[in-house]
Amino acid sequence: MNKTRTQTVELHHLAPPKPAFGPRCNGCGVCCAAEPCPVAFFFLFQFKGRCRALLWQNDKRGYVKNRFLITAALIFLQCIVCNANAEPAAGTSWTEPKTGMQFVWVPSGCFQMGGTDWSFGSPLHKVCVKGFWMGKYEVTQAQYLQVTGGNPSKVIGLDNPVENVSWDDAAHFSGLMADSSGTKVRLPSEAEWEYACRSGRAQTKYCGSDDNLNRLGWYQANSDHQHRPVGHFAPNDWGLYDMSGNVWEWVQDCWHPTFQGAPENGSVWQGGECPTRVVRGGSWCNDASYAQAGFRYGNDPDGGECSGFRVARTLP
Repeated sequence: MNKTRTQTVELHHLAPPKPAFGPRCNGCGVCCAAEPCPVAFFFLFQFKGRCRALLWQNDKRGYVKNRFLITAALIFLQCIVCNANAEPAAGTSWTEPKTGMQFVWVPSGCFQMGGTDWSFGSPLHKVCVKGFWMGKYEVTQAQYLQVTGGNPSKVIGLDNPVENVSWDDAAHFSGLMADSSGTKVRLPSEAEWEYACRSGRAQTKYCGSDDNLNRLGWYQANSDHQHRPVGHFAPNDWGLYDMSGNVWEWVQDCWHPTFQGAPENGSVWQGGECPTRVVRGGSWCNDASYAQAGFRYGNDPDGGECSGFRVARTLP
């Protein structure tokens, strides 16, 4: 598996999902009031007697003034509704206050996942992912120690990614962090991981804008045979670091050799060849081909010194 494999994919973004009520909003939270808001009309219906009295005053000046006020109230209500459904901008940062772990926003969108090469999975298929928060860095040894009280890593470095973790260890950490922080923290799905890795690029060899892995991540040729502190190299376009290289990253999915029957909504794919689990991103143990954006591998759930993880967070 030393031969480098490349893949052409097609990726595009969806606009943020249209709210069930009210108009669309732009990134600044400004609404377009070109279509009616059912909530606003419900409000007017409840107070239709008062509204009718205001609108049909004999005084023409009062009629104009009150019509303006009610129109303004309608727009305000529309903005309340649509702002509640608007997504953050891609790459927006959020910090979990108890652990200090940083996340970035991965926007809703669709991409082509898989390929003709066995290591990328086949067939090529369209997957649409709902927006979520992704860990900016791989979980570090300091963070793992803070949450679990232990550090299983063979090579100690508090700013380095935690390694020598099993899939169960990674899932347990996610559950503990979710409970302590009151947020929906979890391992990402395989589709979410690859979508976040590609960061909106239709054709990308690795998880970033550079085809030279020496400028993106740690792997066999540049790591001096060990993992390194997170965040050393440039991030991808959405601000995610070390998606290619450093340590393999566990995802939630069970291993399936192909994508026949895979979910098209980015959700976790259970069944298959569990307990074998999927790892993505390559590591310091492997050559550059393993760090490609589409490369996937079914790993023994016990992991090893090359295995780590990052976590995702679902909006409430």
